[in-house]
Amino acid sequence: MGQRILRAIPMTFAGGLLAVTATTAVAQSVEGARLDWQPWAEEEARRQVCRGRYVMPGYRLPAGSDVREIGIETDASDYAADGEAMLRGDVVLRQGDRELQAERLFVPANRERVEAQGDFELRDGQALLRGEEATLYLEQDRGSIEDSEYVLYEQRVRGEARRLEQLGEQLYRLREASFTTCEPGQDSWQLVSSDIRLNQSEGFGVARHARLEIKGVPVFYWPWLRFPIDDRRQTGLLSPSVSFSSEQLDYTQPFYWNIAPNQDATITPRWLSDRGLLLGGQYRYLTEHYGSGTLEGAWLNSDDGGSGGDANRYEGQDRWYLDVQHTGSINAASDYQLRYGGASDGRYFNDFSDNFGSSERSGMERLAQVDYQGERWRLDARMQGYQRLDDPLSDSDKPFYRLPSLTAAARWIRDNGLYAEWNSNATYFWRDVDQRQVPIREAANGSRVHLAPALGWRYEKPWGYLAPRAELWHTAYALDYGNRQTSRDTSPDRSVAITSVDAGLKFERELVLGGRDYRQTLEPRVNYAFVPRTDQVDLPEFDSRERAFSWDQLWSPKRFSGSDRVGDLNRLSLGFESRLIEDDNSQEHLSVGVGQSLYFSDRRVGIDGDDQSLPQQADVNPDVNPERFYQATRDRSPLVSRLEWQLNPRWSTSAEWLYDDQRELTERTGVDIAYRHSRGHVVNLGYRWEIEGFDPALDLVDDNFRAYNREEWDISFAWKASPSLDLIGRYLHDQTNDRALEKLAGVQWNDCCYGLQLVWRQWVDDNDTARVADDFNDRGLFLRFVLHGLGGVGQDADSYFERTIPGYRPSAL
Repeated sequence: MGQRILRAIPMTFAGGLLAVTATTAVAQSVEGARLDWQPWAEEEARRQVCRGRYVMPGYRLPAGSDVREIGIETDASDYAADGEAMLRGDVVLRQGDRELQAERLFVPANRERVEAQGDFELRDGQALLRGEEATLYLEQDRGSIEDSEYVLYEQRVRGEARRLEQLGEQLYRLREASFTTCEPGQDSWQLVSSDIRLNQSEGFGVARHARLEIKGVPVFYWPWLRFPIDDRRQTGLLSPSVSFSSEQLDYTQPFYWNIAPNQDATITPRWLSDRGLLLGGQYRYLTEHYGSGTLEGAWLNSDDGGSGGDANRYEGQDRWYLDVQHTGSINAASDYQLRYGGASDGRYFNDFSDNFGSSERSGMERLAQVDYQGERWRLDARMQGYQRLDDPLSDSDKPFYRLPSLTAAARWIRDNGLYAEWNSNATYFWRDVDQRQVPIREAANGSRVHLAPALGWRYEKPWGYLAPRAELWHTAYALDYGNRQTSRDTSPDRSVAITSVDAGLKFERELVLGGRDYRQTLEPRVNYAFVPRTDQVDLPEFDSRERAFSWDQLWSPKRFSGSDRVGDLNRLSLGFESRLIEDDNSQEHLSVGVGQSLYFSDRRVGIDGDDQSLPQQADVNPDVNPERFYQATRDRSPLVSRLEWQLNPRWSTSAEWLYDDQRELTERTGVDIAYRHSRGHVVNLGYRWEIEGFDPALDLVDDNFRAYNREEWDISFAWKASPSLDLIGRYLHDQTNDRALEKLAGVQWNDCCYGLQLVWRQWVDDNDTARVADDFNDRGLFLRFVLHGLGGVGQDADSYFERTIPGYRPSAL
C-alpha cells in the first residue's frame, strides 16, 4: 500500500514551464496516447477538421485545502540518516492544479531541489510536459529538463526540446527546440531552432538559426527571429502577402512597431512588378482623456504605368492616399470626430487595393463633428466634405462641402399617442467648380436654413392603428452664383405642408398545416398623402435626388431625398400583407405583400423645381430619361408585390415585382432562391431585371445611366465537401450584353496544422457600371497559405466571399 505524505514546498519552476509550452512545443511524430490525444467518435469525426483533440486525464490525487499544500503518493520510499529521500515506483505528487507522475523522485537533505528520474509526466489542466530527467530548484527560479515533450491542450500545440533551462524569473532557454500544431503522427510542418530564449515577463521570444521545415525539408531560414509568445503586441515582421495575376506580381512585407502600450505602427513596403515600390503605413494611438485615432497612407513615387486595360494612364505620376481619423468624448452626452481623407486620383484604390475583391472606395471623407445626445434633444455640428473617387470627374459630379452644418432635433410624446417633433438644420454649401460648366440649379454656393416641425398622433390597438401626421417645411437660402450670369433670386425661400394619414387593420386566424399550429394574418393598409405643388425653380440643388419607386415609396409622402426639393403629390396607396407564423417558435414562414398607388394629379415638380411644366419627352430631348415623362403623368403606380417564403429548413426564396398593368410590362423584378444546409452547404440563385430609365435621378448623360434594359443572373455556391474542404464559386452574367461580369472559382483546405486557399477570378474592371464600350476584363490567381500557430502568406479572400456569397461563413484559416 502506498505511503502518503503532506508537506508545503514551492513549485515555481513547474508553473513557468507550462507557460513556455505555448510557444516552444516541439513537433515530433509520437504516439497520440502518450500526448493525451483522444480521437473523436465516428459520428463526431465527420463534423470535425481534426481527427481528435488533446484531453487531460483526471487527477489521481485530490486537491489539498491550501494551494501550496503538496500531496504525495508512492509505492516505496527510502530515507537516509541525513534526511535524503528517494521515492520509488509509481510516484504521484500534486500541488493545486499541478500533478507530477514519475518513476523515481529524489529529494536531498537540504530540500533545495527535486530530481525526477526515469519517465515523468507533469500536467496542470492546460498543458502536458514529459521527459526523462529533470532538476527543479524549489527555492529559486532555476531548473532544467532533458529530452522533454510538450502539449498545450487548448492551442493544439505539441513538440520537443533537447534541453530546457530556466535562467531566472520568467526567463527561459531552449536548445534544439521546435513546435507544430499538426496532430500526432503528422508532421506536415515544424519550426526548428538551435537556440530559443523566452522572456515571459516581456512577452517575446528570440530564436537563432531558425528554419521552417515542410515534411522534413527546410524551406526557409532566419538567422535571427523575434516573435511574440502571448497576446501582447511585439515589434517584428508580420506575415507577408503574395499574389499574382497574368501581368503582375504583388509582394507585401508588413513590419509591426510596438511603440508604447497606447501606440503602435505598421510599416508596409509593397512591390508591384508593373508599378514600382509603394510605401504604406498606419499609426494608431489611444489616450486616457483625449480619445483615439489612426493615421494611414501610402506613397508611390512615379508610377511605372501598370498593366491591363488601364495601362500607362498614370505613368510617371506620383500616386498616394492619406486618411487621418480621431474620435473622443467631451462628456457623457457629447462626442466628437475628426477625419481627413484624400487620394491622388479617382482610381487609386482600383489599382492599389490590398484586399481581395475590394477595388475601390466611393469617396474620401473630410469631417469635423461634435454631437450631443440628451434625453429629448439631439444636436449636431459639423464641417463635412468628400473627395469623390471617379476619374475622370466632371464638375457636376463633385459633391458639396458643408461648411458648417448645424442640426437640432427633438421629440415630445404623450401617453395618448399624440407627439410633436422639431427638426432643423442650417448649412453653408460650397464646392470649387467652374460655375459656368454646370446646370444653373447646381451653380450656386450658399447657405440654407431648413425648419421642419411636425405634429402627429398614433392610435394603436392589437387589431389595427391610425396615424395622421402633418409636417411643415420652411426652407430659406442665401446664394452666390459667382461669375455666372443669372436672373434667379439669390435669396429664395419655400414653405410647404406635407400631410399624410396611415391606417391599417390586422385580422388573424388559427390553422393547422402538416400537423403544426400556425397563425395566418391578413393586414390591409391604406395611406393618403398630399403635398401641394410649389414653385422651386429658384432653389438650388445641394443634396436632393429623386427616389426610385419601391414598396417603401408606397407609404412615403416624400418623392425626393434631401431638403432642396419637395415633390407635389396627391396620392392614395392601397395594399395588404399576409404572414404565416408558427405558434411554437413564432417563426415567420411566409410573408406576402401587394400594393399600388393611385394618383389624382400629375407630378410636375422635378429635380429642376419647375411646377408648371411636365418633364421633357425623349423624342423632344434625346438626352433626358425616357421614362421620366411617363412616370410623372401616369394615373397609378406599378403594382408592387413582394414575397418572403421559408419553404423548409433548407430552402427559402424572396421576390419583388413591379408590374405596370397599363403598359403590361415589368418595370423591375428580382428573385432570389437560397439553399442552406446544416453542414455548411450554401447555394444562391439570383435574377435581376430593370427597365431602361427606371431610376428617375439619372439621365442619358450620367455615367451610371444604363441605355438598355438591365438583366442579370447571379449564381454562387460554397459546398463543404468535407469538414476540411470547401469548394467555392460564383458566376455573374449580364444577359443584356451577353457577357460575364465576374467568374470565380476557389478551393479552401483547412486542417489542424495548415490551411490553403486558392482562388481564380476574372471580372469587369471599370469606373462606371453602365457604359460597356470602354470596359475591360481583369483576371488573377490568388493563393493564401497558412501554418496554424505561425502565420500565413497571401491575400485573405474570406471577407469578399461573405459579401458575394450570401450565407457563407468561411472557416478561418
